[in-house]
Amino acid sequence: MGNSGSAVKVCTDHQGGINWLSLSPDGQRLLTGSEDGTARLWSTADSQCHGHFQGHESYITFCHLENEAAFTCSADHTIRKWDVVTGQCLAIYRGHTSIVNRILVAKDYLFSGSYDRTARCWSVDKEKQIQEFRGHRNCVLTLAHYSSRDVLEEEEEEEEEEEKVSRDLLVTGSTDCTVKVWWVSSGRCYQTLLGHTGAVLCLILDAPNRELFSGSTDYTIRTWNIVTGEQLKVFKEHQGSVICLELVNRHLYSGSADRTVKCWFVDTGERIQTYKAHKHSVSTLKYHAGILFTGSGDACARAFNSRSGVLQKIFRGHKFIINCIQIHNELLYTASHDGTLRIWDIRGICKRNKRRLKKERSVQGRSSQKGSLSRLFNNKVGCMVQQENGEHEAVELM
Repeated sequence: MGNSGSAVKVCTDHQGGINWLSLSPDGQRLLTGSEDGTARLWSTADSQCHGHFQGHESYITFCHLENEAAFTCSADHTIRKWDVVTGQCLAIYRGHTSIVNRILVAKDYLFSGSYDRTARCWSVDKEKQIQEFRGHRNCVLTLAHYSSRDVLEEEEEEEEEEEKVSRDLLVTGSTDCTVKVWWVSSGRCYQTLLGHTGAVLCLILDAPNRELFSGSTDYTIRTWNIVTGEQLKVFKEHQGSVICLELVNRHLYSGSADRTVKCWFVDTGERIQTYKAHKHSVSTLKYHAGILFTGSGDACARAFNSRSGVLQKIFRGHKFIINCIQIHNELLYTASHDGTLRIWDIRGICKRNKRRLKKERSVQGRSSQKGSLSRLFNNKVGCMVQQENGEHEAVELM
């Protein structure tokens, strides 16, 4: 069983649950969006609140942070852009007729998905709608964006003249069980990906390999060729809705309502690890330096050795579900429906993991010189080893 950790700081400024947590590209700031209808800006240098964005008329569902601007979307049907220095509202994007539940910023575009069954594209600077994507039969839950330049060879590009001006494409996942790919310039649907029998909750795009991964309430993850629309693989071992996905070095991590995370080798579809110990749904996950961090409906965050699946640490303190996690400078940030942002020091676990990886590489090097016994004997034996600090840790013996 993992060791329990306590937070180095607890931020209690919000008066309602925190629905999302975003880290700026330069790592200097964090943005939280809350049920109290406000967003707050935090410095990663001193963990203090340096901005309070007020103006939405209902709760904030999602937020996104750039280095110079913050974006929030709300159940009040609007999206807002904020100056991160002054806290001033710079723009209000109006047009949706229901809850806006997801936004995505790419280049000069702002994309949004709503319960009104549409996705929309806005000019970030001009505060106006550029395009509306209409065709889903139910609400749009998740978004992804890519350029056809990333996936198509020149001879493959046969789009219409208007679409040669802009080769950007938007991907939308919906509760109507479909994934759709749209040309941004025209709003035309390029592909409809059929196969799921439940709502599509999450998307991960691997443009260089022309692959899209979708997780659903039908308990499956599906892989698609984003050029042809062909369904490539179906990952079926989860026993509950697939809530979140993370792709790292051709390894796909999936968090589920079945209280587990699974790791899949994308190239073969093989499930190579299952991470247990959660007492409720896995709501969020993040891979960092060989460690898999998870947040759960049981109000705990956890750290697992990504290779062995061993639970290394439990972070206790939240009272309700952890909705989002971020990692920066070996600090773990967890945002919860209890209204708090908690900050945890993970230097110790990261240091131990680096030592372990170094030792494993050394052992593998010696094994290869001796004919690689690990290839002859695939069975692994585990034991508990006491560390110098008195803590116990499960390790595998080759």
